[in-house]
Amino acid sequence: MKAVAKKSVLSGHITVPGSKSHTIRALILAAMAEGTSHISNPLPSNDCLSTAAAVRKVGADVDFGNGDVWTVRGAGSKLHLPQDQIDVGNSGSLMYFLCPVLSTLKGECTFTGDESICRRPVNHLIDALCQLGANGKSLNGGATPPFSFCGPIDVNKKLVTEGALSQYISGFMMASSRLNGTLEMELTNPKETPYLTMTKLWLESVGVPVNISPDFKKISVSGPVPFKAFDRAVPSDWEGVAFPLVAALISGSEITIDNVDGSGSQGDDKIVEVLQSVGADIKWLRDEEKLIVRGGRKLSTKNLKDGKLYIDMSSFPDAICALAVAACFMEGEVIFTDIDICRKKETDRIKAMVSELTKLGAHLVDEGERLVVYGDGGKSLHGGEVESYKDHRIVMSLACLGLGLAEGHNVTVKDAEWCSVTFPHFFEVMNKIGAGFEVE
Repeated sequence: MKAVAKKSVLSGHITVPGSKSHTIRALILAAMAEGTSHISNPLPSNDCLSTAAAVRKVGADVDFGNGDVWTVRGAGSKLHLPQDQIDVGNSGSLMYFLCPVLSTLKGECTFTGDESICRRPVNHLIDALCQLGANGKSLNGGATPPFSFCGPIDVNKKLVTEGALSQYISGFMMASSRLNGTLEMELTNPKETPYLTMTKLWLESVGVPVNISPDFKKISVSGPVPFKAFDRAVPSDWEGVAFPLVAALISGSEITIDNVDGSGSQGDDKIVEVLQSVGADIKWLRDEEKLIVRGGRKLSTKNLKDGKLYIDMSSFPDAICALAVAACFMEGEVIFTDIDICRKKETDRIKAMVSELTKLGAHLVDEGERLVVYGDGGKSLHGGEVESYKDHRIVMSLACLGLGLAEGHNVTVKDAEWCSVTFPHFFEVMNKIGAGFEVE
């Protein structure tokens, strides 16, 4: 499927779907719980549906009902290994979360996924499993899925690992609630730390004690803590908020984004502070859970220190695609630092965004440890056809870029259907506020 974007003016109210990160955590913890949980405002995306299918294989049951509330009958003490392999589809979160949880069980288990997943590194996860006695190994002789392991892991051993990818650390935090003792984890290079805080808050909400040092280098979780089912609402997805937010700014539009999560559990909310620092007119009404975004102001780095905007991506790497697009419409130099984690997602997002934005006239340079965007207020940008690399965030960011182009220029995004990974019906929802996307 291709999506065509052109100059448009947005107006009105928009609500983005529930958070993928929260939905997947909710499903896995509900599967581990005793009793029946109810998850309201879940994200019905491909990754979350893959998670529902996976937890059914290990003893839980998921009923989607009318879609507004998902009912999960937990496996609890009857959690078991699947009869065959776990196919995570395109979901790295599912793979990294559920694997450690299942490694608490005796026996062998195999994980695989789609073509994209089978290119993602799992050497750090395999090493962690091996440190704890689960004998993990890649089945293709490399460091990517499919892979297998044989549990149970031993809580009496200490886990020392890099932790630059937060997801497998969250997985072991969840797994620890099933272990008889305290799992001590030492992270040598922790990144994506807001997601570790999110997992901590989820575990504490069901009664699991978690300790994290201020620098996130030491984490300990004590068990066993059998926990009961719960009823929880999934907050809106900040990663999804980023796209209409940036779209409104670069297209000179005024919109209101409703049901915005102000809990602080999602690191991507930092995008508001970043954009405000260069002059963006964004008003966050926390009590009313809404953002009022008024485009039209010139976005410039010239009033900042050294006349440059430095953005450390270590705590919210998933925002790189949306922010890279925004940077192209700023006047001045934008320097993204600590970007290595951005290369280890669905694709190398740094390499991909440099390639595709360059096709559209942007001037940016991949310096290895930094990405530098030389913004000219969007003057050099023009239309063209771009690749999405079947990456949902690249799809949505490049489609939004088209809304800010001059009249007569179109951006055509290939494989645009991949937006459904985190934002089902993205184009239809955006068209309700005037985006004018044409899908073919």
